[in-house]
Amino acid sequence: MIAVGQRVPDATLYEFFETETGGCALGPNAFPVAELVKGKKIVVFGLPGAFTPTCSAKHVPGFVQLNDDLRAAGVDEVWCHSVNDAFVMGAWGREQNAGGKVRMMADGAGEWARALGLDQDLSQRGLGVRAKRYAMVIDDGVVTHLSVEAPGEFKVSSAEAVLQALRG
Repeated sequence: MIAVGQRVPDATLYEFFETETGGCALGPNAFPVAELVKGKKIVVFGLPGAFTPTCSAKHVPGFVQLNDDLRAAGVDEVWCHSVNDAFVMGAWGREQNAGGKVRMMADGAGEWARALGLDQDLSQRGLGVRAKRYAMVIDDGVVTHLSVEAPGEFKVSSAEAVLQALRG
């Protein structure tokens, strides 16, 4: 599993765009993680799946609501990472009012989740391989904070917990 002090692995993540903007086409756009993290402080929170109960009721809404506080703490971007496709992540982002606050980053094949060592097999629950519930802070490509939830928990990866870690 990735650890504090390590550089995040590269992979391709996808983000769905509603309109053409800034060189990004309508629909899913591919982004190499290595390029996205250069020179930025990014909070990434990972979760098992779009539209699932805890993810929809608590995890994403917390980061949407505390976005201004996170930015005030020096964060350039906030990403939601899930092993879902970009179409699902785009629809979920619309439903969660995440636009302009949380980038809904799709990892359809679980490539980045595996590379981070933050994947889990939820096949017994009908979900297949998914990301664990976690939160991390990446500063110019290096992990400076990482909190991984115990199975079934939602304590250390909340927006409030990340904000507290950022404030020291």
